[in-house]
Amino acid sequence: MPKRTENVNEEPAPTTGPVFPRMLTLEQVQEILNVKSALVYSLVRSGELPAGQFGGRGVWRVRESDLAAYIEAAFAKTAERIAAGQIKDDDVTAED
Repeated sequence: MPKRTENVNEEPAPTTGPVFPRMLTLEQVQEILNVKSALVYSLVRSGELPAGQFGGRGVWRVRESDLAAYIEAAFAKTAERIAAGQIKDDDVTAED
């Protein structure tokens, strides 16, 4: 009989399988960004915000990770523009 070397108190190794990203509707993206729907649709149509169509009715979904990357890129781009003097103090206005 082979010698048993495993510890019976150890947790079994987690199974690995595909991990699917969380998918957001365009309405959820609009709410997260706090912008008008027209802007979200424009970002998707231009490819600036990656999205995919699913199902027979072609519903749009955005991966949460793609939205996070878009947000990070927008902040980095804005910081670069500020550092380059392209955005002046009087260019920043309060929203209505």
